[in-house]
Amino acid sequence: MLILASIACAGSVESAAPVPAEPVVEATSQSAQPTQIAAQPALPETRQLTLEFPSKMRTGVEGDVVRLTLEVDDLGNITPTAQIEGNVVVGETIEIPDLYETHNVTAEARLDLAGMEVTPTDSIFEPLSRGQSATFYWSIRPQETGKYRGTVWLHLNFTDKSTGEESRIAVSAQLVEIEAVDFFGLSVNLARTSGVIGSVVGGVIGFPFIEDIIKFLFRRKKK
Repeated sequence: MLILASIACAGSVESAAPVPAEPVVEATSQSAQPTQIAAQPALPETRQLTLEFPSKMRTGVEGDVVRLTLEVDDLGNITPTAQIEGNVVVGETIEIPDLYETHNVTAEARLDLAGMEVTPTDSIFEPLSRGQSATFYWSIRPQETGKYRGTVWLHLNFTDKSTGEESRIAVSAQLVEIEAVDFFGLSVNLARTSGVIGSVVGGVIGFPFIEDIIKFLFRRKKK
């Protein structure tokens, strides 16, 4: 009996022994994915737009040039300067999208000047790249005296290098005014007045017996 009791007690002690706990495995965090930052829009490119044209020119005997220049001016140091003395110079600072990496950029310029011969008559296209200047020239020639008013237009054309999609924006529209004078440098109003005076003087000189009339009046005054 004592032996059986001892065995029973030993069995109860072994059953009450604590069961070792399973090892706890800590979950390792997955490596963080790189954060995608949205591309920032390109900063605009600052350029100086310079327009030069004559304020006065003679009709029929001479031609002249209208010049439009698009230059990079990041520091604002460009001063518009006339290439021909006496010409009118107009400067304008503009900002254009810097899309040269993704697009082909073309500058388009046109001169509308009604009543005057303009060459070329259609738009002029110049490819544009970062830091590159573009210059446009038109030859003009008036046939009649008077004042001519027109507009110089500048557009930019963008063609996506990957898709071929095209877009066009207007950049500038500048006004020009040119006075055409005759061979002697007279304006239209002065030329007309001079013509009237010349006609009157010519008519008086060519009047019959004008010499006899003058002599008669001179003799009468002496008496």
